Amino acid sequence: MTSQPVELKKQVTQSEWYRSLTRYEKSNIAKTTWQLINSLVPYAITWVALVWMMHHHISVLYMLPVMLLSAGFLVRVFIIFHDCGHGSFYDSKKLNTIIGYITGILTFTPYEEWRHSHAVHHATVGDLERRGHGDIWTMTVQEFLACSKPKQLWYQIYRNPIVLFMIGAPGLFFIAQRIPTKGSSKAERNSVLLTDAALVALLILAHFTIGVKTYLLIQLPVMATASILGVWLFYVQHQYQEVYWEHHQEWDPIRAALEGSSYYKLPKVLQWFSGNIGLHHIHHLKPRIPNYNLQKSYDEVEMLRKVEPLTLSTSLKSLFMHLWDEESRTMISCTAARRRTRA
Repeated sequence: MTSQPVELKKQVTQSEWYRSLTRYEKSNIAKTTWQLINSLVPYAITWVALVWMMHHHISVLYMLPVMLLSAGFLVRVFIIFHDCGHGSFYDSKKLNTIIGYITGILTFTPYEEWRHSHAVHHATVGDLERRGHGDIWTMTVQEFLACSKPKQLWYQIYRNPIVLFMIGAPGLFFIAQRIPTKGSSKAERNSVLLTDAALVALLILAHFTIGVKTYLLIQLPVMATASILGVWLFYVQHQYQEVYWEHHQEWDPIRAALEGSSYYKLPKVLQWFSGNIGLHHIHHLKPRIPNYNLQKSYDEVEMLRKVEPLTLSTSLKSLFMHLWDEESRTMISCTAARRRTRA
């Protein structure tokens, strides 16, 4: 039973197109430096503008577009943080760690702890027996129908878009990531404590400069908006109708990358702000490819273009697909699962 996935992986990894992806893994110091500049500098500029607008009592209506822009740059900063965690932003582990910690503080995310949990996510995505590692809680139809009514209700509340994105996303970045995960290593716990200490230091700095009230009135909505956008990107990368799920004995990492990770085809401006992370099938296939090389690899390797893309409009269907149906091998809604059972 287990030989088929192993054989498939062997065939793919030995294929010419797969081996050709290695050339895209090399970090380019010029592109890396430019990405730091065009992400961090505009983010700082939006902050200066918002502080000025706040102190001059500019209408909130004029501040909202600047806050949204600032949140967009913060998402891009998180992509830099993400690449550092994969060791792909720089060839140097030391530089990845330094920039990872700095961008982690800016995005309220402890570097070492997140890096570990995200590595587990990559190693288990699409594996039904290894769910729960850095992913969205997902049940199968059979599990949902077999569990108690209170658990069914809690699952539906959890998967409700308002709860998941408007409450859960900010809660993750503001609260959950302030506490070390049970069983985390010393380095991971220290990264949480260091990030928390740095955030306290920022509050103290704000007290002596722009004022804590000004800092919070800017940081909270910007961070909350960025977290919602970021969690949505993560959600739609692995929660869509034709997504790949398989039991561990039949699970194949290549299929999990190409079929269990979406190609989210965004308008170019949104693709830029999201650091090409919509090309997620390539990222899961080769996590060491820097974000600025993902589009290039897609354009030049034909096999990568065979994945059916999600668009902004088609991706919205994912909001209502909450259960993995092992019969149809698709995601369906809780309502559809109950309706089918009654029928």
